[in-house]
Amino acid sequence: MTAPSLWRDLRRFTEARVGLGRAGTAQPTAAHLDFQESHARARDAVWSVLDVPAMEAALVALGLPVLRVRSAVPDRRAYLLRPDLGRRLAAGTTLPRAPGSVAFVVADGLCAIGVQRHAPSVLERLAPALALPPGPIVIAEQARVALGDEIGEAIGAAAVVVLIGERPGLSATDSLGLYLTWAPRRGRTDAERNCISNVRPGGLSYEDAAAKAAWLLRAAQGLGATGVALKDEMPATALPAP
Repeated sequence: MTAPSLWRDLRRFTEARVGLGRAGTAQPTAAHLDFQESHARARDAVWSVLDVPAMEAALVALGLPVLRVRSAVPDRRAYLLRPDLGRRLAAGTTLPRAPGSVAFVVADGLCAIGVQRHAPSVLERLAPALALPPGPIVIAEQARVALGDEIGEAIGAAAVVVLIGERPGLSATDSLGLYLTWAPRRGRTDAERNCISNVRPGGLSYEDAAAKAAWLLRAAQGLGATGVALKDEMPATALPAP
């Protein structure tokens, strides 16, 4: 059975699987095979590896110090099984101080592909828009979001922005997320940070993500906090025409 025309029209506006039709009591073969392919791509994205030298070369052009660190995770399998180790720096890690700055952490997360493709373009737009001085860019391997708290504390940063690969889905395997935390320190919770999600050409644009992050950081500076205490009241822009 073919999908009704209304479902076909809806597909122009979303990558979600809608109106797939059916063959008897099951999905059509084409829809089933497409699902299997997308699922395999998502699994592969989780195991993707960040090309650190290429990332470093792309970030050096921004004119900020670029540093490298690793979490306490020994390998990718341990990263998936032990999230707690991805939230801690490897033993013996030292970082230079940059008090009062905004530190940037570029982390592989659950999808290194998204970080590799999108993080430099977002930082290129975000760094010049900051009200506070930009700090170093720290490339972190095998990192979870909370690793940014320890990095920011070690640097003495006023705030930290973690650019990290988001968990891949069936329709997006290269999505980037931004997590903003004011006064970062170990022990911060997710309720104390703000998130900007789905940054990619098919989602939130680089320009909009950078503008949102800059607005939230200015608001956080005035409030002295991020997370549930900081409401996103940035004036909305008009939606693009379909």
